[in-house]
Amino acid sequence: MGSSSYNKGIDWVTVGLYALLVIFGWINIYAANFNPENPVFFDTSKEYFKQLVWIGLSLFFVGIILLTDSKFFVEFAYVFYGFTLLLLIAVLLFGKEINGAKSWFEIGSIRFQPAELTKVATNLAIARAISRFGFSFKKRMDFIRAGFIVFTPLLLILLQNDTGSALVYAVFILVFYREGLSPYILVFGLIAAVVAILTLMVSNSTILGILIMGVFGIMFSKGVRRELLISLILGGLTIGLAALVLYVLEKKLAFEYLMAGGLLIASIYQLWQVFFKRLHKFIPTYLFILWSAVILTFSADYFFSELLSPYQLTRINVLFGIEEDPLGAGYNVNQSMIAIGSGGFSGKGFLQGTQTKFDFVPEQSTDFIFCTVGEEWGFVGSVGVVVLFLTLLLRLLFLAEKQHSSFSRVYGFGVAAIFFFHFAINMGMTIGLAPVIGIPLPFFSYGGSSLWGFTLLLFVFLKLDTNRSELIR
Repeated sequence: MGSSSYNKGIDWVTVGLYALLVIFGWINIYAANFNPENPVFFDTSKEYFKQLVWIGLSLFFVGIILLTDSKFFVEFAYVFYGFTLLLLIAVLLFGKEINGAKSWFEIGSIRFQPAELTKVATNLAIARAISRFGFSFKKRMDFIRAGFIVFTPLLLILLQNDTGSALVYAVFILVFYREGLSPYILVFGLIAAVVAILTLMVSNSTILGILIMGVFGIMFSKGVRRELLISLILGGLTIGLAALVLYVLEKKLAFEYLMAGGLLIASIYQLWQVFFKRLHKFIPTYLFILWSAVILTFSADYFFSELLSPYQLTRINVLFGIEEDPLGAGYNVNQSMIAIGSGGFSGKGFLQGTQTKFDFVPEQSTDFIFCTVGEEWGFVGSVGVVVLFLTLLLRLLFLAEKQHSSFSRVYGFGVAAIFFFHFAINMGMTIGLAPVIGIPLPFFSYGGSSLWGFTLLLFVFLKLDTNRSELIR
């Protein structure tokens, strides 16, 4: 496809959805910044004016993408990926710290967040790796290679103390699953997430009890009965003997560690049955899952205390009802829900939102921009925005499945996964169903970096889609 026919085959339905989201997003940024005492439109200090500039530059980038040969994105995928990793390292060394995260370059009044660009580059690199001839997640090195591509930027962004942006990379597991990753890994990931959340809500000994009963119950249903009973007796005797010794020595040890010791003896006995008596060869798999969850249980405290900032941990505790902090960490969410609820069915009207007008909701033009939609456009407007996003997601999945090129297909599913994560988490943040972790709403939240990142993500795929019937290599 030559540059003279750059727009041939472009999916105008998706372009239309993009235009609607960007326009409506800008309208709400304008509303969030509107000052009735100084209603000057051409005010270069206002966010809505700056956003117009970002939108204009985004359209410039769109033009460049559509004029670029699709093979360029394949050939330079790793180069682009390496370049953005260098930017992530550079921002750690020379970046500006904002809201506790050292993830921004600042030149005068202009700020740039390289993590937004890295999403595009990582998606391209993943597509290049998976589309390589003979790739399979059943091959250990292929699995490691794909995991390394995702884990490297994730780790660098965590070092910037930007947990929200780092978590976005977890959604690539959905792309891996589509391309042949074992569903057991998804189940394992779900178990890990549940265990991590439980560590905030109940004691470790309770979690261990639940894990042991669950896994051993499954083993029992599969015919492991005599061996299971003996292992439980051995484990119980270990706990009792250890408790007796500690009592005699007048020492103390948390019961969760006694349980772990008993479980260790029980596990050793079961493995002995497998390897020396050739019984129940599926047992090691279940024990691996069990012990992985046990290790996660004991390491979760370190993760939450060392990798999360105190205010992030407080926000998570508030979300799950562990703490109450209506004037601190819970303030944003409370004000957000008040603003959305006050809009009623049809909203208060454009520029008529009192919560919006008097800045009751912090970060209203960025992370909490959906509050403006809920207050001024009401239930009708909120549903309209949700429908637009869901339509875009379904359209992306539809187009991804139609690709003849595995590179285009993988990249398309990556775009859909990233958009889904941002949409779901941001919406959840504003209505109290997800922790506040600084995730922007695509095309709505104020900011040039995020707008450019989402625009590049989308239009690179639309450019690839213009060659959907070809095998792009």
